[in-house]
Amino acid sequence: MQTTRIDRCFQQLRARGEKGFIAYITAGDPDLDATLERVKLLEAMGVDLIELGVPFSEPLADGEANQRAAERALASGTTFEGILKLVRKIREHSEIPLVFFSYLNPMFVRGFDQSMKMAAEAGIDGVLLVDLSLEESAPYTESLKAYGLDHVVLITPTTPDERMEGLLKAASGFVYCVSRAGVTGEQAELQKEASAVLERAGRFTELPLALGFGVSTPEQAKSYSKISDAVVVGSSIVTTFHQSGNTPEGRQKAADKISKLVQAVK
Repeated sequence: MQTTRIDRCFQQLRARGEKGFIAYITAGDPDLDATLERVKLLEAMGVDLIELGVPFSEPLADGEANQRAAERALASGTTFEGILKLVRKIREHSEIPLVFFSYLNPMFVRGFDQSMKMAAEAGIDGVLLVDLSLEESAPYTESLKAYGLDHVVLITPTTPDERMEGLLKAASGFVYCVSRAGVTGEQAELQKEASAVLERAGRFTELPLALGFGVSTPEQAKSYSKISDAVVVGSSIVTTFHQSGNTPEGRQKAADKISKLVQAVK
């Protein structure tokens, strides 16, 4: 497989002796124009990679913040084709790695293979399919590979070693290591499960290990960065943007807060 933007991102981070910061936002929350402005802000503050959530009406792995974001995105009329148009706009000015964070259902409407083709052509670098099981993954993995898309996988503290090994064999780009059992959302402190899942994953892959779920303060972000290759922050960023308001002043207010999380990792 050819070198992707994700590969190059982590190679550059290693060369600089830095840890990565991965931001999650829901595409279309509150609308696609606002999402474009948020992407520009996140890149300007030093975010290394962005996960674009594809809104879905039944986001079972998401906590309240991301569920509400998906609802707002769908209510604004966000479609897969609209998100692809957004990605093309981002690519007019940016080479930041972009990963689709999605459930399988939104990718089936026009056929999974066609969706992957369209995503790759628009400028997406990888796809994380939250509800793709190991047993059913082979044809989807082949489709991702055929279009040069990285297959980012999720592993959790409750993933058995045998299953983890199988998932990581099919992975590329980086691995999203979930810090605790449960859904997305902010939490009060770093869980002991976090270091254990990273140690286990390291037995089966040499891919960069990103740690996420529950990071909401600079102190937590710094703690996560000490034991992983990258830190993923989602719900906190989604909530901060939403509460700050969809205006230039609101986005700047949000950026001032989010940049502290980024700098804690750097």
